[in-house]
Amino acid sequence: MLVRDLEVFTYPVPFKRVFRHASASRRRAENLIVALHAAGGDIGFGEGCPREYVTGETAQSCAAFVREHSASFCAAAGTVEGLRGWIEANRGSIDDNPAAVCAMEIAALDLLGKVHGCSVEDVLGVTPDRSDIAYSAVLGDMPMPVYRWQFRNYRGRGFSDFKVKLSGSARRDRAKLAVFANGAATGLRVRLDANNLWESAGECIDYMHALPDIAFAIEEPLRAGDTVGCEDVARERGVQIIADESLRRTDELATFADPARWIANVRVSKMGGIIRSLEVVAEAARLGIGVIVGCQVGETSVLSRAALAVIASAPAPVVAAEGAFGTHLLSRDLTTRTIMWGHGGVLECGQLFDSDVGGLGLVLDPAARLEPPPEPRAGS
Repeated sequence: MLVRDLEVFTYPVPFKRVFRHASASRRRAENLIVALHAAGGDIGFGEGCPREYVTGETAQSCAAFVREHSASFCAAAGTVEGLRGWIEANRGSIDDNPAAVCAMEIAALDLLGKVHGCSVEDVLGVTPDRSDIAYSAVLGDMPMPVYRWQFRNYRGRGFSDFKVKLSGSARRDRAKLAVFANGAATGLRVRLDANNLWESAGECIDYMHALPDIAFAIEEPLRAGDTVGCEDVARERGVQIIADESLRRTDELATFADPARWIANVRVSKMGGIIRSLEVVAEAARLGIGVIVGCQVGETSVLSRAALAVIASAPAPVVAAEGAFGTHLLSRDLTTRTIMWGHGGVLECGQLFDSDVGGLGLVLDPAARLEPPPEPRAGS
């Protein structure tokens, strides 16, 4: 297959509600959309979600990276072997620009699938588990009346697995976790997300002593990369540590001295695409580290579908799945079909791997308003 060229856009669609946590507050999607064109007219679409506080990327830096590398990428992306070779040859650059490469790689896999009439899983040579997937509910840092309403809404929809974003205010966080302490919340599974709130293990341990002891795990309690401190928290509090900002490459799994205390949060955009995400999942399974396949707040169905390839192809069952919010959060999706959980957070995904469209199995919504990426900042 001859790849002719690529284009880069953003899709800053507004959210239906503001989403807040300790590191950011968002009202609209922040993404990069890549369109990859084959000589025969087919187009593949990919998505990455840059997060400056996670990978140091912005929409501007991602767009600049894509444009700089477009010629070499187009020359290589006509076959899956060429795509894999390009990824291997550019590992160092990908480590610093994972969201940009994620959008490029997904577009290439989508295009290859469309041209050859098969799914992205077929392109990659993996066999997906076609079982339904149950997603976690995510409770952000919001005013308590809204928080309680959203908790009741999730429970009414049948959710039993929850991720709670901590605020850093012990009084506020006690109130947030109190909703799980009554009889109606029996049997629920809860994990916390601190988004790097504390400087030291001691601060985190003291803070957690003031909270109800209901969580099985806490995500990124300390500064990114402080694995020793995190293991101190795990031992003292009897929880597992979920590595998110602290995990961007496969080799970083080896820094976890006690694998049983860790869970890897594998977000496709953060890892640099499906191929690198599958590498991390395979190595985590070898080391005995659990895996959560996470999401970027505000991702469209393009990135949600890419995550399905990782969830369904994992060598061991994932601890939890995040994402597939679709138009539960977005005011409008990028595609005509929305990949979105239903009652109980369950996504019936079997047919998604057999689409007649090929690739990701998605069609761009002709009414979706793609925009040029923002211009580079002055002095950058």
